[in-house]
Amino acid sequence: MPFRPVQSEKLSHAVVRQIEQLILRGVLRPGERLPAERELSEKLGVSRPSLREAVAELQDRGLLTSRAGAGIYVADVLGSAFSEALIHLFANHDEAVFDYLSFRRDMEGLAAERAAQHGTETDLRVIQQIYDKMEAAHQKRNPADEARLDADFHLAIIEASHNVIMLHMMRSMYQLLREGVFYNRQIMFKQRTTRDSLLAQHRRINEALQARDPAAARAAVEAHLSYVEQALHDDRKAEAHEAVARQRYERETARG
Repeated sequence: MPFRPVQSEKLSHAVVRQIEQLILRGVLRPGERLPAERELSEKLGVSRPSLREAVAELQDRGLLTSRAGAGIYVADVLGSAFSEALIHLFANHDEAVFDYLSFRRDMEGLAAERAAQHGTETDLRVIQQIYDKMEAAHQKRNPADEARLDADFHLAIIEASHNVIMLHMMRSMYQLLREGVFYNRQIMFKQRTTRDSLLAQHRRINEALQARDPAAARAAVEAHLSYVEQALHDDRKAEAHEAVARQRYERETARG
């Protein structure tokens, strides 16, 4: 018969599974500090020795890491998604930049569609809150804040899609974007007309999500990223034209 004796689960194993699930689902994020040992043991309802055993196991698995005198943190598990050689390759070729935007358009369009269908009311409230912050930052004309909130907005949509593989894959991609591997996003938020257009596009995305309209949400995301792609293409073209103009200017200056 295929039956086995039922065994009670060790408390440390239950703690391991709970923390694993929080990391998997994106609730605990890379670099996030866990509560102090006493507080965490009380929250989990386990003894401190059981908690220590669980933390040690998660550290052995590479999911948690300790910092001397600072506590226990979620490991930067995204760091291994791309090798250093591949990151440098991305940074040095425009082809990777535009392929990145094409990939985002496909993935985030799907994520927006899923978020409209499967996102909870709380998911949608989070997205609304971030959009409200985007409007406030827009009034203050702070490109750094707008660029940061732009990333937060898109990641919130991916989180609301409730697909953990997509979540961790896209978080890794956004980490490279934040580090300026693909392009400097802040440049796009320094021009008034571009900033206004970007905010209007995010408004349409948010409205479609709040209305739970999957087709409209996907279309709004795809239109937004097509706009970003075109703006970046135009910027690259303008840089190339300026380089040629400078060469002509230097020639004319040299001729006196």
